[in-house]
Amino acid sequence: MAGSLLQVPQLELAVESAEDVHLAASVGAARVELCAALAETDGITASIATIEQACRVGLPVHVLVRPRPGSFTYSEEELQVLGRDVEAALDAGAAGVVVGVLTDDGGPDVASLLRVSEAARRRHPGAEVTFHRAFDAALAAGVDPAEALIRLERTGVNRVLTSGGSPDCTAGLPMLARLVELGREHAPSLQIMAGGGVRLELMSALVRSGVHAVHTSARNNDYSTGTRASAADPSLAAAMAAALAAGG
Repeated sequence: MAGSLLQVPQLELAVESAEDVHLAASVGAARVELCAALAETDGITASIATIEQACRVGLPVHVLVRPRPGSFTYSEEELQVLGRDVEAALDAGAAGVVVGVLTDDGGPDVASLLRVSEAARRRHPGAEVTFHRAFDAALAAGVDPAEALIRLERTGVNRVLTSGGSPDCTAGLPMLARLVELGREHAPSLQIMAGGGVRLELMSALVRSGVHAVHTSARNNDYSTGTRASAADPSLAAAMAAALAAGG
C-alpha cells in the first residue's frame, strides 16, 4: 500500500471514569470505550452513574456492555440483561455500545447481535455498535476469519476490536493486515480496530496494516507489581495520539 494512501487511524481510549474521558479529549481521541474493572476482568459494564458522568464530558462514549467476566456465550436471561443494559447506556447519553456474543460453534452469534443492534438503534438511531475481542476468541476456536467478518456484516455492527487472534497486536500484526483485506472483500461496512497490548513503538506498523482505528488504555506496566498500571499515563496517551496523527 502506497504511503500516500495510508489512512490515519482513529484513536480510541479504554477508560473507567469521567476523569479519563477528559484525558482522552485532551489528546484528541476520537472516542472512548467506558468500562469497569478493566485490570481485574478485562472490563465489565460500568454503573449508570459513571456512564452519565462520562457522557457529560462531551467526547463520544461507547459503553462496554458485558454483564460478567468469562465466556462470551450467554443464556437467554443474560441476553435479556445485556439488552436492557444497552438501552440504559444509550438512555444515559452513550454514543454507542461495545458487545460480544458467540455461538456454541465459537463464531459471532448473528441472531443475538441482530437483537442488540436493532434494540440499540430503536433507542438511538445513530448508535454505533462495536464487537469486542470476543472476535479473537472466535479466531482462536478455529472460525474462518472471512466467515467471522461476514457474520458481523450481517448484524449491522460498525466495527470489530481485535488483536488478530493473538495475545497482543505485536503477534497479531499479519492477521490484522489480512483482516483489513478480507474486510474490504467480505464486510465493506465494517471497520477493523486494533487493540490488545498496543505499545507506542507499534503505531507505525499498525498504520501500515491499514486498520481503521487503534484502541488502547495507554497504561504503562507497573514494574513494582508486575502488572499494568491502574490509570492511563497522560504522556503516553499524548505520544500515541501524536504518532497516529503523524502516520505512525
